[in-house]
Amino acid sequence: MSNENLYNPHISVDCVVFGFDGEKLKVLLIERSIDEQNELYNDKKLPGSIILNNEDLDEAASRVLTELTGLKNIYLSQFQSFGNPNRTSNPRDLLWLERTTQLKIERIVTVAYTALIKIDRKLIFNATDSSANWYDIKEIAKMQLAFDHNQIIEKGLEHIRHQLKVEPHLLFELLPKKFTISQLRILHDVVHQIRSDVRNFQKKVSQMPYLLILDEVEEGVPHRAARLYKFDKKRT
Repeated sequence: MSNENLYNPHISVDCVVFGFDGEKLKVLLIERSIDEQNELYNDKKLPGSIILNNEDLDEAASRVLTELTGLKNIYLSQFQSFGNPNRTSNPRDLLWLERTTQLKIERIVTVAYTALIKIDRKLIFNATDSSANWYDIKEIAKMQLAFDHNQIIEKGLEHIRHQLKVEPHLLFELLPKKFTISQLRILHDVVHQIRSDVRNFQKKVSQMPYLLILDEVEEGVPHRAARLYKFDKKRT
């Protein structure tokens, strides 16, 4: 590794990557394996990396996601830094970090980002030493993740909810290019953990200038096919 690409062992980025499968809000997690005293220990963590000395924080977050998924132009939003000295108090986490970076690390501050991905996009997981999978946000609350990643995910979800109040059109980053009003309502409800009245919600979305109705309906569904819509970013 050349000098300009050396890692900075004191700062990292972690990405809370949200996706929506039509029913549940999900988060992308890395499957982590640690060889500990000839025993293999497995757990999960957020996609992340120590930053390079020559890169900006936003560049580091984009690099992490592109290297992991093969995707570019992903919506990213920086929302909080996490610097509690106890972040690396677990010997297992510190051992894994030092082995993967080949650096001596005592304390590390991470800058967290939220990312929104259409879950139907083809992901190319490029990492050869790990794999990634989608997990229901409700399941994650019951799991013990690496470092303080449970807390980061919780804060990331709070950030997304706040952002949607300011920029409600960001919700469409999680939907396929063509979707039904029912899919939009379900996504809205799982993000905000509420249950919307169907009629009131339909009235609300009918007032969105960036929501375009298509002359198309669902195909191959066991119920009455619903009308399809799409999001027109130019009208936001």
